[in-house]
Amino acid sequence: MLDKAVSILDVYRPDGGSFRLTELAARAGLPKTTAFRLIGDLVRLGLLERDGERYRLGGTLFELGSLVPRRHDLRESALPFLQDLFESTRQTVHFGIRDDRDVVYLERIHGHDAVPLPSRIGGRLPLTCTAIGKALLAFSGPELADAILAGPLPRLTAYSIADPLRLRTALEQTQVSGLAYEEQEAALGISCIAAPVFAGAGEPVAALSVAVPREHFRPAHLAPAVRTAALGLSRTLRQG
Repeated sequence: MLDKAVSILDVYRPDGGSFRLTELAARAGLPKTTAFRLIGDLVRLGLLERDGERYRLGGTLFELGSLVPRRHDLRESALPFLQDLFESTRQTVHFGIRDDRDVVYLERIHGHDAVPLPSRIGGRLPLTCTAIGKALLAFSGPELADAILAGPLPRLTAYSIADPLRLRTALEQTQVSGLAYEEQEAALGISCIAAPVFAGAGEPVAALSVAVPREHFRPAHLAPAVRTAALGLSRTLRQG
């Protein structure tokens, strides 16, 4: 029965949202009566919340997720550097880790006038469509990059890179410069610059980025702040 309850929670991947009982049952592939019983249990446990005729993820899931040791420790270590990066750029700052072929966002800091973005804390986007994802992918070893480049590349906008050769070139440039870029590939009108974060030798443990409206994107002005934040956090993680 546990696997059926998890199948209901999986309906909310990757974007959350809210659903009616019939929608949850259909998407989870469960009979309506079974879904009704399980949803009632999930609401009672705080894993789902009811809002009229719709259900959304409950606060208990957020509380449990925030306690996952690796993610919690990384986020706590990163916060001072992310806040400094936001103060120096006054633009939206992201912090994320790799989970298979996606980036999962652990933190997002923005001002009151932030532009709409597809990213959210706990959400995920394809590695190849984001600056953070490219920063992670570029330093995650050739096997992963080769596997991703061998298949169809996901596209979130018309500007998402669909050509494997073009993406490989971008990853090679990131390996040289230590910086990754995104030009309207996850959201129209938004550009990003990112850098990987290391805790020692080997693959990066995370990456951070600054997202800017395309018309205000000045990579040369943002690069020093992004590099400084990534290097400072990497140094802290190595010493910890």
